[in-house]
Amino acid sequence: MYFCKLIKILMSINILDSKGEFLPVMESFLSVQGEGFHTGLVSYFIRIGGCDVGCHWCDVKESWNPDLHPPVKVSEIVKNIPDYVSTVVITGGEPTLYNLNFLINELKKIGKQIHLETSGTGKIVKNVDWICLSPKKNELPKKDFYVLADELKVIIHNKTDFKFAEEQARSVNSQTHLYLQPEWSRREQMSPLIIDYIKKNPRWKISLQTHKFLKIP
Repeated sequence: MYFCKLIKILMSINILDSKGEFLPVMESFLSVQGEGFHTGLVSYFIRIGGCDVGCHWCDVKESWNPDLHPPVKVSEIVKNIPDYVSTVVITGGEPTLYNLNFLINELKKIGKQIHLETSGTGKIVKNVDWICLSPKKNELPKKDFYVLADELKVIIHNKTDFKFAEEQARSVNSQTHLYLQPEWSRREQMSPLIIDYIKKNPRWKISLQTHKFLKIP
């Protein structure tokens, strides 16, 4: 949790805040969306370093510390996106810790559909085409993110997470798509429970990390 506290301190004194022309990008790559509503969609991913949540089961812990990912010029990242790819996913870490307006504007200029994956703890982001909100117990989303969310994805690590999922679902709008996703290291234990839960609560759908089964990024 050290990096989470450090980031909050830096944000409070605006060290990490800027016009957004540079971002601590951990990686950017072409792949296939493996989770949630857009599973199977060819997408270009931009993973931004830095996280203020720090889930113990996170499978991208190397993204937490922004110091490991020197600022990259956003215009250079955008240039690397293939013309034929229509969808760009901004993910993390927690991308909303930063000013994303410059990145979003640059992507819009070249006609990209923008999907945002977030825990909803940072700056409110607008002018994107899809928001996947994945709330965490230790740092709940800001209220506006519940309203803006197109998709609610709750990670199921243990049985108590079902109750948390229902609590979160009460806060999103009526059009939000609801997903339960087994935490990868406990997928064998939790997937059957999710399936049974969905059979009784059909407004929910199951999300699987298909990219991991396929062994792609």
